Amino acid sequence: MSDLNLTQKLINVQKELKAPKGQRNDFGKYNYRSAEDILEAVKPLNAEFGLLLTITDEAQLIGDWHYIKATATITDGKDSITVSASARESENKKGMDSSQITGAASSYARKYALNGLYCIDDTKDADTNEYQNQNKNQSTNKQQSQSNNQQVASDKQLNYIQKLIKDNVSEKFNEKQLHQLLKERIKTNNNLENFTPQEASAAIKFLNNSAKGA
Repeated sequence: MSDLNLTQKLINVQKELKAPKGQRNDFGKYNYRSAEDILEAVKPLNAEFGLLLTITDEAQLIGDWHYIKATATITDGKDSITVSASARESENKKGMDSSQITGAASSYARKYALNGLYCIDDTKDADTNEYQNQNKNQSTNKQQSQSNNQQVASDKQLNYIQKLIKDNVSEKFNEKQLHQLLKERIKTNNNLENFTPQEASAAIKFLNNSAKGA
């Protein structure tokens, strides 16, 4: 095996790797694999071929969202191959503290970095219980908003509001603060994407007339 280069060793590991789906998604009623499942399966193979795997995380702020970028690097001591993947921290924080939210994003990112490195296809999986619950909650919130308000503003209105918010950013108010101020001034609990046509009209009027001086 010492005659093999890093690429050849990794090909062999990819060929022999059997990563079981050791987790159960209660919502979707199916099994899926986690980053821990992949690591447990691949460690003996890496040792057999003399490969060292390391994974690092990097926090990134992109716009208003926090992402965790995970980088998986494998080396034979001479050469190395690196694959990265990113996951956004969840907007839905119900039942989770900040460390758990970051940890969930890290697990997501690490899993997909490992998937890329070892050519594991998880596209059929909808991932973890947390991912399913988040999507379920977001879908339910949107349905409730549409049901309660009957109609959601047009994309043209919403895009224009987003533009106005960006135009009104100042030292006093950033985008997030303007969004919250906007909700308070038009007396709604809806987020921008769920504004009704009436709320959108009120928001446009407010932003055009008074946001800079608020």
